[in-house]
Amino acid sequence: MKVGLWLLSSCIVVGLSVIPVSAEPEPWRMSTQGKWLVQSPEVVITGIKLNSTPRGLEIVLETDTQQLLKPLIFPEDDTLVIEILGALLQLPEGEEFIAENPTAEIDTVRVNQLNETTIQIRVTGKTGIPGAEVIPSQENLVLVLTPSLDTGTTETELEIVATGEQTEGYFVPEASTATGTDTPLRDVPQSIQVVPRELIENRNVRELERALETVPGVSPSGGRGTSVNGPGILIRGFDASDIFRDGIPFFSLAPVGTSDIERIEVLKGPASVLFGDGEPGGVVNLISKKPLAEPFHEFSFTAGNFDTYLTALDVSGPINDAKTVKYRINLSYDSYGSFRDFVEGDRLNFAPRVTWDISPNTSIDFYAQFLALTETIDEGIVSTPNGIVDIPRERFLGEEFGELDQDLVNVGYDFVHRFGERWSVRHSFQYLQYDATRFAPLFDSFDEETGNLDRLEFFADGTYRRFFVNADFVGKFETGPIAHQLRVGADYRRNNEDPSFQFDNLFAPINVFDPVYTNIPYAINPQFFRDDKVDRVGVYIQDQIDLLPNLKLLAGVRYDYVDQLRTTQNLGEPREEFTQSDDRFSPRVGLVYQPIPALAIYGSYTTSFNPSFAASRNPDDTTFDPTTGRQFEVGLKADLFDRFSVTLAAFDIRKDNVEVQDPDNPFFSIQTGEQTSKGIELYLGGEILPGWNVVAGYTYLDAYVSQDTTDIEGNSLTNVPDNQFSLWTTYTIQKGSLQGLGFGLGLFFVDERPGNLENTFTLPSYFRTDAALFYTRDRWSFQLNVENLFDVEYFSSSDGFIGVNPGAPFTISGRIAVRF
Repeated sequence: MKVGLWLLSSCIVVGLSVIPVSAEPEPWRMSTQGKWLVQSPEVVITGIKLNSTPRGLEIVLETDTQQLLKPLIFPEDDTLVIEILGALLQLPEGEEFIAENPTAEIDTVRVNQLNETTIQIRVTGKTGIPGAEVIPSQENLVLVLTPSLDTGTTETELEIVATGEQTEGYFVPEASTATGTDTPLRDVPQSIQVVPRELIENRNVRELERALETVPGVSPSGGRGTSVNGPGILIRGFDASDIFRDGIPFFSLAPVGTSDIERIEVLKGPASVLFGDGEPGGVVNLISKKPLAEPFHEFSFTAGNFDTYLTALDVSGPINDAKTVKYRINLSYDSYGSFRDFVEGDRLNFAPRVTWDISPNTSIDFYAQFLALTETIDEGIVSTPNGIVDIPRERFLGEEFGELDQDLVNVGYDFVHRFGERWSVRHSFQYLQYDATRFAPLFDSFDEETGNLDRLEFFADGTYRRFFVNADFVGKFETGPIAHQLRVGADYRRNNEDPSFQFDNLFAPINVFDPVYTNIPYAINPQFFRDDKVDRVGVYIQDQIDLLPNLKLLAGVRYDYVDQLRTTQNLGEPREEFTQSDDRFSPRVGLVYQPIPALAIYGSYTTSFNPSFAASRNPDDTTFDPTTGRQFEVGLKADLFDRFSVTLAAFDIRKDNVEVQDPDNPFFSIQTGEQTSKGIELYLGGEILPGWNVVAGYTYLDAYVSQDTTDIEGNSLTNVPDNQFSLWTTYTIQKGSLQGLGFGLGLFFVDERPGNLENTFTLPSYFRTDAALFYTRDRWSFQLNVENLFDVEYFSSSDGFIGVNPGAPFTISGRIAVRF
């Protein structure tokens, strides 16, 4: 049987259904003394109800308050035992609850007080021992173990799976990005970090780039100015701006918000075996908020200095009595100013989602996202080979009329069907379209003597369409004593885009020391046009193999075929067509050894490839080869406490076939370049003590040009610091009159970084301090966040040209939220 636990606003729900599977024993996680450390009861159970649903039997434990409940689950003979730690049973009908034959599969449900601090639920099956699926909700259900075991009397599996709205604190035991299946992080032979929802909310970060500041090895790239080329993210020194959403490619020319994101998973290193063509640094995968089985409603309002406001509504729950149809709606409106003169923006995001459990084995999830954004285009301040120009960090060097307008529509569905308990199929479809207009004068060249900055009349617009469809099979089986989890699938992607550009004419220059703005928009007259179609087909196979109970092998390979048709046309000239086809096998292999259950030692080899742009050619008109990447990584992962883990990784990445300038013809490029990134990462995250959460990371990174035809060989890669450190920690008072009061502290150190690939100037190092104060009581929560507490002047990134993005000064925001 399968058991699910939901923590509601006033109750806990346990659902049951049958699922026998074989598994090996594994010791339970306990304290150093071998006993559970439980304090006096904080939750009183005042009533018990049984509800029959299509999912199975729900056991509702009604409580008198919203508190943290701690379940411990294990089989005993033919009975599944669920112990609720820190709870007291006070039932009107007596000291014990008993239900005989509540379903055709369950013989007895018995609930009683095991001791002064623990309630015990015993569920006895008629045909076998129940298995467990634990589903936490908004109220922060703590899972103290997730093992499987063999009782010796019958083959069973105790399976704890987190679904729905999770607030698991800072400790995230598993993720799907690395393997495409829900796999414990310690079983993945590659470094992966998760930014959970609670961390996003505690820091009150509203955009993706800021949310990733606690992930080691991740830094901002700056791109070519704000809202010109979209989010700028580097992972281990390489570009990672092509992000994913629920495993499907997602793209935006604007900053990506976090209001409808449940968590962010960051996979380090090449990932073409699962995600197709891409850069070798890693992958950012946004996990959307999903519909909940129980009603949830939250309204929040945030206000901050620089005229910044955010209003958000998050509602979810069942649509029908059987709870087979659930919905979720996230609606937010963000109106924001900036410490930068004249810079502002607004973002409206509407994300509805409906899940229909057609049967116990079949479900389909329909979703959509509608986003409208307008934002001032800002390229920051200027730099020279002698360094960054000394002007105030708030000085704006564009024009007020310069802005990005983007409308995005993203619709799709995700269908899952299970063939029994071991095999399943998933089919997804998505259509994404965004219409973007960019209109602003951009930096061209700077005269140090006069202080005049030349600017180009830039305009770009177009419609970008993305289609995605896949079929994915996952199955579990054994070959003798060896257990397998096989994943086989294929996907097809098509990108259509028809942008037009204007960038040939000079706009009025501006003096950076004494700026005078024209405030007169220039005429729009596109001069260059593209019409592109790119088809991608990928087929992959992956096997997660348990060679021994403590030795796991992950192996996979993907074949990709990419076909490009690119057309270019200058105004008044004939249209040119460029075709290019590339194919590539991308293997991956990794091994995990666990000498003890809480420690994993791993090593892996992963690869990536990325086709070149078809319109880019060699001097003899031949096409460029795809860039390729490979990574060797070794490391260890350890669970230091029940809810606190550490990951230490050492890696070496090589990116080949990098396009470099032809030394014999500066107007052309050749492919002889190689870039290397090697280093060490340390990550710690989770709950040290009840109420005390910590995430910390350190990165040492040596990223440089290892081969080149010009004199930049040996230069460090742009925007990549040698050393980077982050710490964010919160503590919430657990008892007494101040219960619910919490404090947060963040420390961020970034070493000096080269501002361009020629290494002619450097962005200085900085140390930033953030802080938070929050209070939660009943349905209300209040929060105060400060970024850059000591008003340190720093620069976050460079665009690799002459633009430099200054960091924000002392910034304060307050948030109030209510659940109803």
